[in-house]
Amino acid sequence: MRAIWKGAIAFGLVNVPVKVYSATEDHDISLHQVHNADGGRIRYQRRCEVCSQVIDYSDIEKAYEDGGRTVVLSKEELKSIPAESSHEIEVVQFVPSEQLEPMMFEKSYYLEPDSKSPKAYVLLRRALEDTDRVAIVQFALREKTRLGALRIKDDVLVLQSLLWPDEVREASFPALEESVRISAQEREMSAALVESMAADFEPEHFTDDYQVQLRKLIEAKLEKGDSLDTEETFGAEAGEGGKGEVIDLMEALKRSLDRKRGGGAAAASGDDGSDSEEADAEEEAKAPAKGSRTATKSTATKSTATKSAAETKTAAKATASKSTAGKPAAKSESAAAKSTAAKSSTTRARKGA
Repeated sequence: MRAIWKGAIAFGLVNVPVKVYSATEDHDISLHQVHNADGGRIRYQRRCEVCSQVIDYSDIEKAYEDGGRTVVLSKEELKSIPAESSHEIEVVQFVPSEQLEPMMFEKSYYLEPDSKSPKAYVLLRRALEDTDRVAIVQFALREKTRLGALRIKDDVLVLQSLLWPDEVREASFPALEESVRISAQEREMSAALVESMAADFEPEHFTDDYQVQLRKLIEAKLEKGDSLDTEETFGAEAGEGGKGEVIDLMEALKRSLDRKRGGGAAAASGDDGSDSEEADAEEEAKAPAKGSRTATKSTATKSTATKSAAETKTAAKATASKSTAGKPAAKSESAAAKSTAAKSSTTRARKGA
């Protein structure tokens, strides 16, 4: 085990230096998220909602929002709080163990003597044994002031962090306020059922079946070869413990192109190339040379479009000119026709006369 914290128990005038270790651990199998199409690791980024930039952890501060106003608290300001910088486990009173509400227990820590002589450590342990009491302590750990109980387990001092009283909710259920009648026979039968299932608690007899089955499933897939090469899938980021850094985009694109050139497997699996297009867009945004070529290409396209528009406009003007020129001609022809018709009518009239 690795110590997570060092401090000292203040027991009256006695000072007991100790190292603090987590007494419990999570046995759940750690799973992460991947893209179902190619097995690529899904990463989360710390992105600012104002400037949309990915922010380094060193540039992140904590804040509190109240009524539409945000108060930013710097690391230095938080460290200035006395309880935060204290490495003292202060014993405030000794109480009977039965007075502690189990619901208040939060997390357990082992305390190891951190001095050349463990005499002070053993003295405190003997005091708790002789009085059959638990020490209530206050301490600071991981940016929080905590309440705790100091007791003994197998000759080792155990510090159990406790919830504060206002962190335990009050149970208030109207249904339980109703009057319910239970007969003596029902009570006897329920008591008999309890006796039939009575036993001493032996935690080693209990197993987390879900985690066992999950482990079997993983091992079976590994044996069948139903797995991906982590180095190829996650690249250099795989060995960094999931820091959430942006991967080398050029290297990722190179691997993608190599896969596509190596065979039609990706096409056969229904890959429509959309990921490659998005990657190309990101590469163009990051690589100035490619961005310049793209800009040049875009400029050429615009020039072509402008030229086409000019030609179209010119052609339209020419057509309009022809049309305009044709209209006067048509009017002249019409006038000539009318004049000829008028002359013919006059001649016919004279002849009739």
